[in-house]
Amino acid sequence: MKFTNLNENFNASECFGNRLKTLRNEKGLSQKQVSDGLGVAVSTYANWEQGRREPNIYDIYNIIFVLEIQPNELFEDWNIIKINNE
Repeated sequence: MKFTNLNENFNASECFGNRLKTLRNEKGLSQKQVSDGLGVAVSTYANWEQGRREPNIYDIYNIIFVLEIQPNELFEDWNIIKINNE
């Protein structure tokens, strides 16, 4: 099995943050509403959306709960690798 990176300039924090913002907007929630639900400061949540910081696994679990989404929804459209069965 061979893995090929499709994007050398991939920034996981930025990609995650963009996805987080999209999901929040789809739910019609403000950053304040989500940060309150997560028990974090608005500035902390804003930094996640802007790709400046990354949430820990506990925070990711809570994001899934607060936004009422499936875990895979956070990581959709991350087409960064190609798997070849060689």
